[in-house]
Amino acid sequence: MEFRNSEYYRVGKATDLSGKDRVIYRFFEILPGFLAWLVLLLMFVIPSYFPFFSAIFIIVFDVYWLLRSLYFLIYLYQNWKKTTHNTHLDWQERLHNFKYDHLYHLVLLPFYKEDYDVAKRGIDAILKSRFDMKKMIVVMAGEERVGEHAKKVAAQIEQNYKDKFGHLLITIHPKDLPGEMPGKGSNISYAAKQAKIQILDKENIPYENVIVSAFDIDTVVLPEYFNCVTWNYLVSENPFKTSFQPIPFYNNNLWDTNTVSRLSSASISLLQMMQQERPDKLETFSSHSMSFKTLHELDYWQKNMVSEDSRIFWNALLAKNGDYKVTPMCYPIYMDATLAPTFGETMKNIYKQQRRWSWGVENIPYVLFGFIKNKKIKLSKKLFFSFILLEGFLTRSVVSIFILFSGWFVLWFGGRNFNSTVLSYNLPIVTGYLVSITMIGLFVSALVSYGFLPAHPRGWNWKHKTIYGLQWILIPFLLIFVGSIPSIDAQTRLMFGKYMGFWVTPKHSKK
Repeated sequence: MEFRNSEYYRVGKATDLSGKDRVIYRFFEILPGFLAWLVLLLMFVIPSYFPFFSAIFIIVFDVYWLLRSLYFLIYLYQNWKKTTHNTHLDWQERLHNFKYDHLYHLVLLPFYKEDYDVAKRGIDAILKSRFDMKKMIVVMAGEERVGEHAKKVAAQIEQNYKDKFGHLLITIHPKDLPGEMPGKGSNISYAAKQAKIQILDKENIPYENVIVSAFDIDTVVLPEYFNCVTWNYLVSENPFKTSFQPIPFYNNNLWDTNTVSRLSSASISLLQMMQQERPDKLETFSSHSMSFKTLHELDYWQKNMVSEDSRIFWNALLAKNGDYKVTPMCYPIYMDATLAPTFGETMKNIYKQQRRWSWGVENIPYVLFGFIKNKKIKLSKKLFFSFILLEGFLTRSVVSIFILFSGWFVLWFGGRNFNSTVLSYNLPIVTGYLVSITMIGLFVSALVSYGFLPAHPRGWNWKHKTIYGLQWILIPFLLIFVGSIPSIDAQTRLMFGKYMGFWVTPKHSKK
């Protein structure tokens, strides 16, 4: 039996299974949290019994992390050049020698409690695209559980944009459908199926001629975006076995946010830029595009879990027996940074958003379990992706804490004999130098981030530029708040079977 047709393909959590399968899946749910807490525990225990070994290990690890950081800076620089170059290309001209008038773009824009103005901004950006609007299918996907607000926003959109695109479809996702978790995945799956029935099938549009893009409601694209997607689709070796991933920049409201929101958003963008230089390790994140033919074959986005944006890649990888990949576009899209009416609410929402992204750890049990059940995927590929997933989530949860505090733990718990040694005296000096050198990465990151900033507000001068640069010094400490703690939180919840639901980041405009 093909994995796509098996009972394991749509598993959301261990409780969806029974017997031995449930035990195995539950073990994989426990594994990432167990590893994270084991490392944190060993940070306290090992220095008490093996202080000399701990000190040497810390120095070696800091050297390794320094070299790794410098290595990733090369990736960042390479991607910065590509993205800057691609942003200024005339992609319509690049398509001149291609036949593409048979292709359609289907854009899914799910909305929840957002105001009409938030949706309008993204739709207006699509209208400014240099792609034939007659070949553009826009689907506004609302939620019934929101009530009259969703219907009101949908009515405004339909009234103002009904004649602007080849097709405009408004869908209202019914609440409490069996087997579904309320969230983006269930909403856009419903919307895509309705587009298939009401537009593609009705108009006899072949699925292989449709490129579907799953956006957030606040997503704003550049005029050449859909031409760029089209070009990547046409030059792909097999467009039915790849997703197309842009780079998210949370710049729409950047100057309205606080420093924490600004830096946490920039960190995600820079990480995605570096990941685009490692396409073999890249998975779909947030807004992405793919062939509708492939999406239909995969039975759309999974509806019983939170991380639908990344899960669709793992669904495809398992369904196609390892023969699926993500194509990096090295091209930006723009969304909102986290913003709330007060500083406290903003900080709370930043944490919740980071925890939701960290809940992507739910992919670990799904993928590892799927690798056991799917015998057609090569063992080398299984081991490769297993390591990438486990190493990635373990790094996110503990490395920032380890680098900042492990050296002090050795001094605090190493005992009198160790603290009287030359190694004890030099440990904080050596680690301090290594961490200081690593700070070069922050300087480069700040420069790269500065290159993608939106237009400066009125009155922006050299003092503001200096402050913007200096705030990057906070990154090592901020990574604990927006990286380690929410990641440990998510992994611990999964470890104890406290499954999370989908949390929608509120969209606010500064008054």
